[in-house]
Amino acid sequence: MTAAAEFASEPGPRHVAVIMDGNGRWAQARGLFRTAGHRSGMEAVRRTVEAARALGLPYLSIFGFSAENWGRPVEEVEELMLLLRLYLRSEIADLHKNGVRLRVIGERSRLAPDIINLIEHAESLTAGNGILNFTVALSYGGRQDVVQAARRLAAAAAAGEISPESIDQDAISSHLWTADLPDPDLVIRTSGEQRISNFFLWQSAYAELVFLDTLWPDFSRADLEYAIREFRRRDRRYGAVVSTR
Repeated sequence: MTAAAEFASEPGPRHVAVIMDGNGRWAQARGLFRTAGHRSGMEAVRRTVEAARALGLPYLSIFGFSAENWGRPVEEVEELMLLLRLYLRSEIADLHKNGVRLRVIGERSRLAPDIINLIEHAESLTAGNGILNFTVALSYGGRQDVVQAARRLAAAAAAGEISPESIDQDAISSHLWTADLPDPDLVIRTSGEQRISNFFLWQSAYAELVFLDTLWPDFSRADLEYAIREFRRRDRRYGAVVSTR
């Protein structure tokens, strides 16, 4: 058995979610514009998807662009949207060839029509793939996710389709943008910051959190493997006394 196969054969995690942070500081440390950090960050996304697939992870999610990121300088937002267009045009063929299914979650209405078209094409093309489920959160916020779920449930209750008493945790989960995804087992944040910044608030209730000093453009397979090993060392009780492992 190869080292990679042996690593992948160990239990968990099933779903890894990543908060990509540090592009600006990476660029600043090199005397570059922040946009250079975002471009290098896109390369890190490519490496991470390849590593996740090689390690046999079924689900990988990344926080690509938060709802709050719309408040950044216009020039920076435009650059990020250009990079998004580039990624959707240049990477989808390889993702499809390698059995990766791409899904995008978040408030699409705030995205440009051509970006929405590119997303829909990518999702349609890769819909049948199952080696790795790769989810990109764009224009996404955890609070916004819960709010839109609550509105949908409220509308259903007002229409008499469901009773208010039937609204429970499962009902809310089934109306989130992540309804067809398992909750993340492991959430990684790069750059040394130790917060989750409105990402997967509901879904991460029992996720293990790993904070790395690595800036996102430098994130490598070794960093991903380290975080997974840290996850495997932890004793997950889910509020109980007896370990589930």
